[in-house]
Amino acid sequence: MKNGLIWFCRIAVGLLFIFSGLIKANDPLGFSYKLEEYFEVFHITFLNNLALTSAILLCALEMLLGFALLIGVRAVKVAWGLLLLIIFFGFLTFYSAFFKVVQTCGCFGDAIPLTPWQSFSKDMVLLVLVAVLFVNRKAIKPLFSAKTGDKWLVGAAIFSVGFGLFTYNFMPFIDFLPYKIGANIAEEMKTPPGAPQDVFELTYHLKNKKTGATKVMNDKAYLSTGIWKDANWDVVGEPENKLIKKGFEPKIRDLAIQDAQRNDYTKELLSSPYYSLIIVAYDLDKTNEEAINRLNALAINATQNFNIRTILLTSNAAPSAQAFAKAHKLVSEIFYADGVPLKTMIRSSPGLILLKNGVIVNKWHYHSVPKYDDLVKKYFQQQ
Repeated sequence: MKNGLIWFCRIAVGLLFIFSGLIKANDPLGFSYKLEEYFEVFHITFLNNLALTSAILLCALEMLLGFALLIGVRAVKVAWGLLLLIIFFGFLTFYSAFFKVVQTCGCFGDAIPLTPWQSFSKDMVLLVLVAVLFVNRKAIKPLFSAKTGDKWLVGAAIFSVGFGLFTYNFMPFIDFLPYKIGANIAEEMKTPPGAPQDVFELTYHLKNKKTGATKVMNDKAYLSTGIWKDANWDVVGEPENKLIKKGFEPKIRDLAIQDAQRNDYTKELLSSPYYSLIIVAYDLDKTNEEAINRLNALAINATQNFNIRTILLTSNAAPSAQAFAKAHKLVSEIFYADGVPLKTMIRSSPGLILLKNGVIVNKWHYHSVPKYDDLVKKYFQQQ
């Protein structure tokens, strides 16, 4: 029975760690944004430059520990690593939930969004399983000899780090974000008629002027009991408005595209029946300038030969963006949006999106943008 329990914990923990690391490594840039949120909460923003490296290595460590546990290599060290890592994750998720700071922990990336309390509960279950393994760490039997196990471990380490580096440089294998290929942005922004709305509850704190007694009651009880008519009871402070049931929320709710004068162009750009090329560079100060120059050459050809509308979409202030465009002789129109949706649109700076009727026909990391002739054959000649 003991051996069976160890194997159950070993398989469950190993697979979950591999899955968790793999799903985040599918989008290491997105995970790095989540790490930056934690850095801000703990006032260690000087580590922001290390966020991406940390994201790739942390995902690799999760996968490596999970794999090592499954094959039983270096069991004692792996058990220590798992215990320390789950305690660390448990602290972060508890802190997020209790102090209501980072409201999605990023445990499973954007594939399975969890609330902080859900994440903390998951970590506590994992902590129990890991504790069983830790107590019985010397009873974990390897599947291979020590030498063979180490070779497998080296191979797993190369794969784990390499996977994160590949997806960072060439975009996620699976896009779990609302701006994935095939998505209709305008439709994703809509709230359907009759969709459930957020439900809020007012909480009143009351104090009796005569007896000093206190009460806490919600708005329904406050009205139904008629206590509001009793002059002996005073409301202390402002009533608390608490969300008790979340209503429908569109997948895209924070996208607003404007020109330099803050005129809204969202509807116009998303309703065009023709192809548009959108160059997304959420922060021009951090974007790859050589890639911008290549995309500009592509934009020139597309505009001159097929009258394709090309747009540079950024979150920079207008003077900064216009100076950048002048320095790089950009032919694209410049529009502005908040940095959060731009970072969600494409995990690349710059990145290229091909849009038609508000639908994302395709999108590319700047490392994998197709040649102009290929775009012509596949898309422009057929519009």
